[in-house]
Amino acid sequence: MRDTLTTTPHAASMTLSQWYLACSVCNRREPADAGVGLCPDCQAPYLAHLDGPVPDRGKIGSRWDMWRYGPALPVDSPDDVLTLGEGCTPLIESSSLAEWVGVRRLWIKDEGVNPTASFKSRGLAMSVMRAKARGVSGLVVPTAGNAGAALAAYGAAAGVPVRVYAPDTTPAPILGTVRAMGVELVTVPGHIGDAGRLAMAFAAASGYFNVATLREPFRVEGNKTLGLELVEQLGWRFPDAVVYPTGGGEGVIGIWKAFCEMKEWGWVSADAQLPSLAVAQATGCAPLVRAWIDGLDRATPWENPVTHAAGLRVPSPLGDRLVLRALRESRGSAAAIDEESISAATLLLASGTGIDAAPEGGCALAAARELVRAKRISAAGEVVVFNTGSGASYRT
Repeated sequence: MRDTLTTTPHAASMTLSQWYLACSVCNRREPADAGVGLCPDCQAPYLAHLDGPVPDRGKIGSRWDMWRYGPALPVDSPDDVLTLGEGCTPLIESSSLAEWVGVRRLWIKDEGVNPTASFKSRGLAMSVMRAKARGVSGLVVPTAGNAGAALAAYGAAAGVPVRVYAPDTTPAPILGTVRAMGVELVTVPGHIGDAGRLAMAFAAASGYFNVATLREPFRVEGNKTLGLELVEQLGWRFPDAVVYPTGGGEGVIGIWKAFCEMKEWGWVSADAQLPSLAVAQATGCAPLVRAWIDGLDRATPWENPVTHAAGLRVPSPLGDRLVLRALRESRGSAAAIDEESISAATLLLASGTGIDAAPEGGCALAAARELVRAKRISAAGEVVVFNTGSGASYRT
C-alpha cells in the first residue's frame, strides 16, 4: 500500500461552511452538512457549490494523494481526511495506441492502481468522510462491484458499519474484497437496479445512509479529482477529448465539474478550450448512448442489461440528465461497443502498455477509435482514455 504522507505539508482547504448544496434541476439550496439524499421537490441529485473566495491553485499541497487538491474540495481540515492513498494515478502516453485509435497523441489514465482497484476509491473516500462527520449509524450501497469494494474498505477505515447489495453475477474477486473487509454483503439475482431497490428499503428501515451514485453529493466531489489531476499531469492544460467508460455516470459528472471550475477559477489559461467528453458503453447496456443518439435529455431504462464489463451494467443511471448535459455542453459524443470488440481492445490495451486493464477501459479505447472513424473526435487531437479499474478484479 502506498504511503499516505500524513506528516507532509497539506493543502489549504475551503471549509465546509464555504460550500452549499443545490439541486441539479431546480436549484433548491441546502447547507453543505445537511446530509440530504435527493431533492424532495424533483427527486434530482444535489451537487456541491463553492460560496467563498476562489481557491488558489498555488496552495495545492505536497502530499501524494487526491487530498493535495484540498483548495478545490469541501474539506474542513486538510489534516483530518480519510485516506488509503487514493488518487495520483499514472497517466501513460502510448504512441502505438494513438496510431491504432487514429489520433495524434493518446494517454491512458489508469485508475486500476487505486487502493480498492478502481476510481471508486476517490468518491467513496470523500462520501464516507463526510458521512462519518455527521455521525451516521451506518452506510449502505448497491453496486455493480467496484463501489461495494470501495465502500467496504473506507467504511472499515472509518469504523462505520456497512452493508453492500450486489448482483450475484458480480465478479468473484470483487465480492471477495467486500467480504474481506468484514462488512455485510447481500448478493441478489438480477442487476444493480434490483440491488438498488433493496438498498433503499434497507436504508429506510435501518437509518443507514444510502451512498449510492448521486444519492449524496460528495462522491462527485471526490471524483472531481479525476479531472483536476489529469489537467495538472498535462501541465495545467486541457486535452482535446476525454473518453470515459460510463455506467452510473459519476466519473463523467465529476470530471466535467472539475474542468468547468478550473476554467472559472483561472487554474488554466483564460483562452483554454474545454475538452469534449465522450461516453463509452456496451451495446448490451447503453441507455446513455441511446438517449444521446435520440437527442433526449433523459435516458429510459435499458431492458435486460448484459455485458461482461460489470461496471457498465447500469440500466437506469440516476445521473442521466447530468451526463447528457455534460455531453451537450462539451460538444461531446457517445458510442456503444459490442462484447467481442471490448475484449479485443482490453487485450490490446494491456499488451500494448503493460496496464492491467479492466474491460471498461477496453470499451473506452474501442469507443475512441469508433468516434475518430466517425469524425466525432478529431484525428489531429490529443485524447485521454480512462481505464477505470483493474483487470485483476475479473480474474478468478
